[in-house]
Amino acid sequence: MTETKHTPATSEAADSPMLCGPDGGFDIGPDGGPDSGSDDGSAETPATDERDPAQLLTAMVDHVLALAATWTAWDGRPVPAGDRLYTPHKAIRRVADHMVDHLAEMEARLAGEETQPDRWHASATTTAADLAPFTGADLDEARSRLTRLARIWANRLDALTPDELDHSAGTGWTFRQLALHVSESDYYAESVGDLTAPLHPFSSE
Repeated sequence: MTETKHTPATSEAADSPMLCGPDGGFDIGPDGGPDSGSDDGSAETPATDERDPAQLLTAMVDHVLALAATWTAWDGRPVPAGDRLYTPHKAIRRVADHMVDHLAEMEARLAGEETQPDRWHASATTTAADLAPFTGADLDEARSRLTRLARIWANRLDALTPDELDHSAGTGWTFRQLALHVSESDYYAESVGDLTAPLHPFSSE
């Protein structure tokens, strides 16, 4: 897909019909990343392993923020990834929203409540705010936001027993599966990439 110009706050592509779980949360977008918009529960269930899900979440955020530290060099042009466009602000928005969405799902299920229906615009829309320059102050804000979200996730996961992680309350993926899925949210940051890398398509080299 070739992008010649970009109009803010418009839909770039229909969301994929692949949901990350039967509860109505985030799905896998057509570009291969975790994204939102469908409710048919058709995505492949995440495979679990022996890794600590809390450590995976915090490591994911560390990776996102390491990439974000290079984004003050962004030249203002959205980066194509599949049939979506990404910018530094959009990548941070998507990582944070994905973490919030599934955290809210987990807390609702633990409380015996219904999960909230999915109303995210997700990656299908690039807003005017997504197109703003990414400054050092924005990086500071992202660090504060994402590190606190990672800590909330880690504290919640560490408070659950192995049985609660693998035989979780409510309807949907287990909480271990949710955590592994959310740990892949660095997809959004990878879509923007390391802007100090010499082979970046917008590099002067």
